[in-house]
Amino acid sequence: MTKAEPSSPIYLDHNATTPVADAVREAMVPWLGQNFGNPSSGHAYGRRAAEAVAEARAQVASLVGADPAQIIFTGGGTEADNLAVRRSVVTRERVVTSAVEHPAVEEPARALQDAGWQWDRLPVDATGAVDLERAETILREPAGLLSVILAQNETGVVQPVSALTRMARAASADVLVHTDGAQAVGKIPVDVATLGVDLLTIVSHKIYGPCGIGALFVRDPAMVRGWALGGGQEQGIRPGTEPTPMVVGLGTACALAAADLDTEARRQAELRDALMERLLAGIPGLQVTGRAAARLPNTLHVCVPGCMGSEVLARAPEVAASTGSACHGEGEGGVLAAMGIDPAIARGALRLSIGRRTTSADVECAAAAVVRAWSDASASQA
Repeated sequence: MTKAEPSSPIYLDHNATTPVADAVREAMVPWLGQNFGNPSSGHAYGRRAAEAVAEARAQVASLVGADPAQIIFTGGGTEADNLAVRRSVVTRERVVTSAVEHPAVEEPARALQDAGWQWDRLPVDATGAVDLERAETILREPAGLLSVILAQNETGVVQPVSALTRMARAASADVLVHTDGAQAVGKIPVDVATLGVDLLTIVSHKIYGPCGIGALFVRDPAMVRGWALGGGQEQGIRPGTEPTPMVVGLGTACALAAADLDTEARRQAELRDALMERLLAGIPGLQVTGRAAARLPNTLHVCVPGCMGSEVLARAPEVAASTGSACHGEGEGGVLAAMGIDPAIARGALRLSIGRRTTSADVECAAAAVVRAWSDASASQA
């Protein structure tokens, strides 16, 4: 008899998406009903909507140390990344990325290469961080655009963006620098001035806001050309009527993240480490990916020995997790291959990402379920 799947498994896939926070939902509701005005309209309904959009823009800007005028609302992270990579106004047709980018950066870079641009990728070391010594050599050649993910979406490894920015600018002062902050913003302190970047991607549904809305920090609006023409909203970079409910949701999510960023990061890091220790104790030969590097406080990436990670998850219906990024297809290449991890080991990958609602009891139960599932999967192959 097949074991019934639990109705509410323990959710450990917060790097894929997060549940909308209660405070975010409550802030959005009025803008789905009586407050229906167009922010571009001059009457009272429009003015109220415009004020709400302005407040949300300030909340987003505050979380990353920007000026509100530098925040452009987009339809999500993929659109923001595409605007940054494909529509930046550069002085030379050379783009440099890391070898561990999200597809929303990697595919636009490939499109530029197909159009005749030079595309170079910065290798990572065994910890999953960009190898600074090798990067320095690559960045000696002037680039038009450097785009490096701030925190890797599978391993959680935080990349040395500020150091890479300095290297790129030493070779070409006019290089534009973009970082995909989808996984980092709201989990760790992010400041655009400290990073030295010109462009930063922010994603709502990674920080307990609604899907379908994101933002792009643009240091100077002249740095990016929009690809749509219309009413001139969002400084002409992303014209179209702003979706006030979604914008308000993103702004509220950013304010929520800012309110307890440090304390929540410490709490989640403690839970992550407790989960790691339980798995190490229960699964001999378990490998923890990126353990020696700076990592997001909520992210644990491991490789179980002897079987596929997908099989382990299939045998642990009590846990909702993934083997990697929801935006990558199933496979053994990509990020782990770039780190030099043997494909036989990479096939056992599990990404376990903790969130605001995760408790110590969740961690204990999830660890027990994964250990049991791994044991069953291993036994079935013996």
